[in-house]
Order: sequence, then C-alpha cells, then structure tokens
Amino acid sequence: MNSPQEAAFGSASPRPVGQAPTRVLMTLDAVGGVWRYAMDLASSLGEEGFEFVFIGLGPQPSRRQEAEAEPLGTLRWLDAPLDWTTDEEGDLDTLAPQLAELVESEEIDIVHLNAPSQAAGLKLPVPIVAVSHSCVVTWFAAVRGTGMPRDWLWQERRNRAGFDAADAVIAPSNAHAAMLRDCYGPIAGLEVVYNGARPAPASLEKSDFVFAAGRWWDDGKNGAVLDRAATSCAWPVVMAGANRGPKGQHLEIVNADHRGELAHSEARALMGRAGIVCSPSIYEPFGLVPLEAAGVRAALVLADIPTYRELWDGAAVFADPRDPGAFAAAIDALAGDPERRHRLAEAAFIRSRAYSLAAQAEATATVDRRLLAGRLLVRSA
Repeated sequence: MNSPQEAAFGSASPRPVGQAPTRVLMTLDAVGGVWRYAMDLASSLGEEGFEFVFIGLGPQPSRRQEAEAEPLGTLRWLDAPLDWTTDEEGDLDTLAPQLAELVESEEIDIVHLNAPSQAAGLKLPVPIVAVSHSCVVTWFAAVRGTGMPRDWLWQERRNRAGFDAADAVIAPSNAHAAMLRDCYGPIAGLEVVYNGARPAPASLEKSDFVFAAGRWWDDGKNGAVLDRAATSCAWPVVMAGANRGPKGQHLEIVNADHRGELAHSEARALMGRAGIVCSPSIYEPFGLVPLEAAGVRAALVLADIPTYRELWDGAAVFADPRDPGAFAAAIDALAGDPERRHRLAEAAFIRSRAYSLAAQAEATATVDRRLLAGRLLVRSA
C-alpha cells in the first residue's frame, strides 16, 4: 500500500535510501505572492529529498517571514533590486555573478528563479528553471492595453534573454503562457504547472460579507473598481492588503472596509467566514485568492478574464472588471440567492482539489528530475 506521500506525488520517483538531497537555489521576494509560492513549494518538496537555499531580492523580509522560512531552508538576502522596482537596467547586472558564486559555494544542483529576468546573462553548470509568475510586459498588455513604455523596453529585452538562458520555463496557467507567447514570441521549454494552495478548515458559519485580498496599490488588482462597487453592494465589502506600494503607488480605499496588510493566517480566517470572496483583477497569471477561497467553500465572484475562465468556469460568477456596477450586481445577485451561493461554493471546493500543493509539487519535481537526468546524460556522454 502506498504511503500518503507516494499517493500524493503519483508518478514522481521516490528518492533512493541514502541518496544525497537535491539542493535547490530558489530566488524569492518579500513583497508579493512569490513568497507564498516559495514557502509552500519548499514545504511540499522537502519530504521528497529537496533542500532549499532561498535567495531574497528587493525589500527585506519581516521577522514573521524569516521565522516561516527558517525550518524550510537557508535564507540569505542580497543587496539587489527586483526588476520591476528599478528604472535602471544596470542595477540588475550584479545578480548573475552573485548567483553563480552561490551555486558553487552552496553546492547547488538546480536553480529555480522566480522571475525570468534573473536568468539573463546566467551561465551555470546546473539546470536553470525560470518561473513566470507575472512580468511588466504582460502586465502592460493586460492592464494598459499597450506595449512597454520606451524607458522600460529593457525589461522586455532582459526577460527575453532570461527565457533563452533557462532550461525550462514554467507558467502557472495556459492563459498566462499564451500571453507570454503573444508578447515575446516562441519560448523554448515553456510548460504549465498550476499553482497550489495549502488546505484550510472551512468555517462552520458563513457571514454576510464580501472578502477580497490583494496588493491594492497595483492597478492590475483593480481595487478601485471594487471600492466603487462597495458603495451599492447589499453586503459590506472587506478588503485586506496593502494599498501603498514600494515605489510610492497608492490607492485610496474609501467605501470598503480596508483592513490593511494582514498576516496570511488572519486573511485566511476572514476568508473562511466570508459568504462571498471576490477578485476584480484585470491581470492575474493564476490567482491564489480564489483558490484559497474555494478551499474554504466560499462562493466566488471573479473578473471575467481568460485566466479565471480557464480555472473556474462553471464554479464562479463572472463580471466585467471594468464596470463597478456589473460587479456590484453580480455580488448582490449571489448574496440574495443562498441556494445558488451554496451550489457554487461546493463546485469551487471540488474544483480546488485539482489545484493542490501535492499536484504542483509533483509537476515541479518532474521538471527538475527530467532536467537533472538530462544533465547527467550529457556529462556521461
């Protein structure tokens, strides 16, 4: 009989007894969803023979984040910016040599970069996996409907160089993979690995309020539309998340109940009690908020964008993300129909099982082991 780990990882080959762990260098940041992705993936893969060295970029992590990372791997922070927080391409030039030095000193077997630009100029004796969680090029295409501003064209060039340097490129949805191809052209080794989320117990009692979470200073999260919709919603709208960004971005939230930036556990507790969870995002390569909400049996009201249609069609209500009135109407229709709300919440919960951390870890481990096996074959040839 298979162990729980073997059942969860399906076809992933078990690590032979006594084999040294596979050491993974993974870049991350403390600002957005990449942190959650890195922590959850490391937690899932740790039992499968992977050891992690986390390399942080950008603003420093909080003490709470440091404490979360400590049992999962070594955490080191570089004095280097994230690509989307700098206007000067030259600020990124020190990253490649620093990563190369760390790969040697930490005896790394495979590198996971959580932004394709981080692979630009990187030549290593180990495989490179670049994960495109988002990028400014596809962001501008989705949010502004334009190409890159002239001063930021280097972002497109640097991402393109990163795609070409990587041995595999991972996108979190087919919709985002299609956007990458539309913006950059063909990308060798591009494949889709859906994100996953840690299951949480659902609240036994749902309350009559709408919950939403996001980095509201980011126009792609479309918080302004939800805040305007809140003026006419029958249920109160609670918005959790920062409304001030690292480069001075700001969204004034005046109609919804803004709770600010909460610990992940606090946000999930609120989510578990909400009768409806809403995401108005215009740009969302995957979207962990709807997945976490589905896992606690919340009914979903989502922006009608390709990503959300791919993941949640038939298990959510969709609304025009450019129209506050349409969002308010969709929320009110669901708030006033308990039977439909319950039916959609159950459908979303069932759908969420397909996007598990176990499935994400299995798919990621399969990519890593394939690249490592290929590198061994090349070396032995």
